Amino acid sequence: MIQYTIRRLLLAIPVIFGILLVTFVLARSIPGDPCKAMLGEKASAEVCERFTRERGLDKPIPVQFVIYMKEIASGDFGKSIRFSRPVMQILIERLPTTIELGLIAIIIAIVVGIPMGVISAVRRNSIIDVSTMIVANTGVSMPVYWLGLMLAYAFALLLKDTPFWLPPSGRLSSGLASIPFYEAFGWHLTQGTFGYQFADFFSNMLIFNSLITGDWVVLGDAVKHLILPSIALSTISLSIIARMTRSSMLEVLRQDYIRTARAKGLTERLVILQHGFRNALLPIVTIIGLQVGTLFAGAVLTESIFSLAGVGRMLFEAITARDFPIVQAFTVVIAIGYVLVNLLVDLSYVFIDPRIKLE
Repeated sequence: MIQYTIRRLLLAIPVIFGILLVTFVLARSIPGDPCKAMLGEKASAEVCERFTRERGLDKPIPVQFVIYMKEIASGDFGKSIRFSRPVMQILIERLPTTIELGLIAIIIAIVVGIPMGVISAVRRNSIIDVSTMIVANTGVSMPVYWLGLMLAYAFALLLKDTPFWLPPSGRLSSGLASIPFYEAFGWHLTQGTFGYQFADFFSNMLIFNSLITGDWVVLGDAVKHLILPSIALSTISLSIIARMTRSSMLEVLRQDYIRTARAKGLTERLVILQHGFRNALLPIVTIIGLQVGTLFAGAVLTESIFSLAGVGRMLFEAITARDFPIVQAFTVVIAIGYVLVNLLVDLSYVFIDPRIKLE
């Protein structure tokens, strides 16, 4: 397994390089001038010339790409054109919100989608099956931006005077602040060091940070602010997982060993869970891994609708402002996460089905 993992990681290098190259070229192919996008349409030619020269945008694209690859090799994603700050700092600030949103969304999709699919398969052609598939098909058909706006309208406006009110935007309520865990524990970390960046990254995960510091007020508020965006983001993945679970379970339940298990007198619950669901897991796990990419794509719209300071919203703003370093860095990070998740999915096959050998 170790050799397989190493080989897969090595094979991921050309994939990530290809993503880097395509992103780098496409980012510079976006119509518009970064200078005009940043400084306004009235910026003079002299100002724009100095702007592009200071940021190395006057060099040929192949030269820019070589310089960028050298910076990436040293762990430097460059400086943002828009904010004049290291992209790594912005990444440390923004990525934790997207990770929290994505994790909660995929948990909702799994916890709700899999039981829906199993029940639908067991009660095939019943009113439960029909109702479940109607819900699943509706969920797949609803755009994230429309569902997000409808949820915000329903829970923030229509239910504003009820206990079911939920905040429509932001990460924390006004007046609340999350104290980083390293400050709460009295750790003295030097800014700019790897240890400080690592601690700062995890402290920006408000749910994680408030859990280990025992700040239950911030924890409750942070969770409340993520409910609506997580539901909006999870809906499509939930529906796809439910449909795949139903399809996989129906195929398994027709097998001879299921009839044999029932003939041996095993309870229906044991037949469904032990013999049916376990053997139907492979395609379900595969589709869950693929949905990670969908969640990252949906995060762009979800974070914009609910005003969350995450990677998706920043990526959208960076594309609009022609901020190439942020577009490239955020795209690469998302691609690396997607590659790692699919590697974990492949490795999980061995534990789900011992007959599968990693070669």
